[in-house]
Amino acid sequence: MASSKRFVHVISHTHWDREWYMPYEAHHVKLVETMDTLLRTFEADPEFRSFYLDGQTIVLEDYLQVYPEKREQIQKLCDEGKLSLGPWYILQDEFLTSSEANVRNLQIGHRDAAKFGPISKLGYFPDSFGNMGQAAQLLKQAGIDTAVFGRGVKATGFNNRVDDSGLESPFSELIWQSPDGSSVLGILFANWYNNGMEIPVDPVKAKPYWEHRLARAEQFASTRHLLLMNGCDHQPVQTNLSEALQVARRLFPDYEFVHSNFDDYVKAVEAERPESLSVTRGELRGQQTDGWYSLVNTASARVYIKQLNQQNQTLLEKVAEPLAAAAHSLGKPYPHGLMQYAWKTLMQNHPHDSICGCSVDEVYDEMKTRFAKSMEVGKRLTEDSVNFISSKINTSSFAAYSDEAVPLVVFNTSGYEGSSVVTVELEFSHRFFDQSEDPVAIAADVKARTHAEGYLIHAKGKAIPHTVEDLGVRFGYELPNDKFRQPYMARALRLTFEAANLPQIGYQTFAWIPSLGDAEGLGAGEEKSLLSGGRTIENLHLKLTVEDDGSYSVYHKASGQTFSGLGIYEDAGDIGNEYIFKQPVGDKAITTKGLKAAIRVVEDTPYKAAIEITHSFAIPASADERLAEEVDTMVEFRSRKAGRSSELAPLVIITRLSLERDGKGVRVHAKIDNQSKDHRVRVLLPSDAEGSTHFADSIFEVAERRTVPSAVWENPSNCQHLQTFIDVHDRERGLTAAGKGLNEYEVLQDGRNTIALTLLRSVGELGDWGVFHTPDAQCLGANVAEWMVIPYGGESERFDAYREAYRFPVPLTAAGVRLQQGELPLTEKFLAWNGDGLAFSSLKINEDRGDLMARWYNLSSEPTSLIVQAKPAPSGSYISNIMEDVNSEAADSRIPVEGYKIITVGITS
Repeated sequence: MASSKRFVHVISHTHWDREWYMPYEAHHVKLVETMDTLLRTFEADPEFRSFYLDGQTIVLEDYLQVYPEKREQIQKLCDEGKLSLGPWYILQDEFLTSSEANVRNLQIGHRDAAKFGPISKLGYFPDSFGNMGQAAQLLKQAGIDTAVFGRGVKATGFNNRVDDSGLESPFSELIWQSPDGSSVLGILFANWYNNGMEIPVDPVKAKPYWEHRLARAEQFASTRHLLLMNGCDHQPVQTNLSEALQVARRLFPDYEFVHSNFDDYVKAVEAERPESLSVTRGELRGQQTDGWYSLVNTASARVYIKQLNQQNQTLLEKVAEPLAAAAHSLGKPYPHGLMQYAWKTLMQNHPHDSICGCSVDEVYDEMKTRFAKSMEVGKRLTEDSVNFISSKINTSSFAAYSDEAVPLVVFNTSGYEGSSVVTVELEFSHRFFDQSEDPVAIAADVKARTHAEGYLIHAKGKAIPHTVEDLGVRFGYELPNDKFRQPYMARALRLTFEAANLPQIGYQTFAWIPSLGDAEGLGAGEEKSLLSGGRTIENLHLKLTVEDDGSYSVYHKASGQTFSGLGIYEDAGDIGNEYIFKQPVGDKAITTKGLKAAIRVVEDTPYKAAIEITHSFAIPASADERLAEEVDTMVEFRSRKAGRSSELAPLVIITRLSLERDGKGVRVHAKIDNQSKDHRVRVLLPSDAEGSTHFADSIFEVAERRTVPSAVWENPSNCQHLQTFIDVHDRERGLTAAGKGLNEYEVLQDGRNTIALTLLRSVGELGDWGVFHTPDAQCLGANVAEWMVIPYGGESERFDAYREAYRFPVPLTAAGVRLQQGELPLTEKFLAWNGDGLAFSSLKINEDRGDLMARWYNLSSEPTSLIVQAKPAPSGSYISNIMEDVNSEAADSRIPVEGYKIITVGITS
């Protein structure tokens, strides 16, 4: 008969928010103190067996930055199993960082951890504000079978108190399954990750402490093994833990108290876990709670931070990496070290309290600097790759039109074929000079012998419509690899035109022909305007019409569906905090519906037209004076009585609607001059599609979510996360809204299934456990938002709409080229692929083997096939995983991809 004795696994740890209620360096000082204490404790107490470093290797990176001489000591502790490292580089917010950022986080975390010793194979998500649905698949592909998490499943309520009713799992142990069927053992911190902190040594205090803690742990444990987490946020090391456990053993002889670690604890649970554990599928987002503490509104705190993050992620994963991979295939070394540096610098902004916008203002000053540093590296690597590839393109054929022709190349790295309007600055007639020459005279010479007249042709020689802007003569410089910097003066132009049918991963070449005459005989005819009337823009796919109040309708020609009432703005009060939106009781949202707007045409070319809409209206200047008192006295936000001020301030929103000649969606750019505090601005996009669910782009999936929350949901707001787009559709009609760094939406229960996309949220306090004022989180002044509205003909067309949405935030890369001989043609595809229902994710080079690594994921539950063609022609290919391991399975010419599967293909040169 098996023993009924229970085992108490006490795991020492500290949850290390790198920055939060103090700036990074203030936390950094505390980290150094904590690590110093930990190392001394290991030396002084042989019974102090292990410490978990929060699942993130950056903790050691930050410590060794100060004390690099401690590296050998730490490596010894890791080899002895006393310190556990990895699997992550940082503990990220899963929903606000991209799919590839989540993968790079695991890759870099594993690589860094391996330098010290064994890698902790534990999917550690202690305080993520919800968990991604594909986590189990990602973990399994990384060789991880267990996940530990603190949120998303109902077992903790407000302020992490245990809630006994309506649990999604009766135990803290469950099976967590991804949409593709991958599953891991999930362990929930049902009593939070501090349920074993500060264990008393005094027997009088220890007895009631343990009676309470053990009862709570037993309440949810499915085995005899109880988990007690000895630590909390920035928790100092309990140096007398060994003595405290000796006291516990004397007081409770029926329990076995072990200073444990996650490996031993998980192994013990696995050996005894019941076969009847409940299965939880997909996302863990706290949907079976009252809805107040899902913390989803961190997705709209400090929107500008999310926008910088989107720009940075997109630059690295969708521009710099694929271009560096293409350059590598032509002989250029791949910049692994610099690419990892750029990713690490970016990911230092990805901890949940950082990217979520729920920290003090000083944190965001440093975050903006990190974004700037990472993007500067990404831009430089992009430029190097573009220059290398461009130097190999044979542009000599353009000399037939003029020996002064200026070729230019446009790269598309989105992974999706399509046409887009591109703007590029060209320089020509370069005149280099040294310190002995007069720059003024050189500039005058260049100006005298050049002009801004001419025409643009594509690779086949046909003239194409364009707009040219004369930038005059300007200074520039080159930094050759074999000599000193080379300054010059050159004529500069800014060209805007439509680059049609760009390959998925590849380029097209064009040329500017300086000429004082017309492009006679080159097919340059009169092109039609896209405008039809002062407020209507029309192309082959869509007809856009703007109404008096600035709202607009879009007619989708192929399906015959009209989408009306789009683009109304809504402003509501917010007396919550950086974590949670709370509209004042009785507050009625102010909208632009029926408000006359100023409307004018601002662009009219054959390839693009744009209409500008100006809304100017008054809203309350802030919350009323009661809010400040409630914040300072820590009145819980749900109990606040504050309303909106009677004082008014202007809210001016300048919206630019544009439609490109081959555009499948309406591009929207909004400038918001925010002069008010304590409020939220959203744009409303009625879909008029029927259905009780909708679809949101998330991490390696388009997640289907319920529009109407569960019966236990009390929060009047039902906001959710998105990565790139939100979609509502039925069999006949669909509407997709794609954004750039807009991560919060709500589908309203208004009878029209209206998408409400959050553009701005202004709040003045951090929230959580203290009083931390955050005036910069009010986002006063100029704010910008960009999104695209993509209407389509319903269910059967949704994946086409999604591809347009994925293409939208990825910029084209363009640069001037010389007239030259070369080995590359004027148009090239470096990677071509095909696969129904598949989404492209990444293209990079593996650091260890130099193989090309390409990744896709299946958006559908239905199996499909992937066909890949790379140039130069590869010697072979194989099925890999997110860790880029070499598997024995060779890739066929047609690769089967199961429903919702993430597939990585290795391609050898």
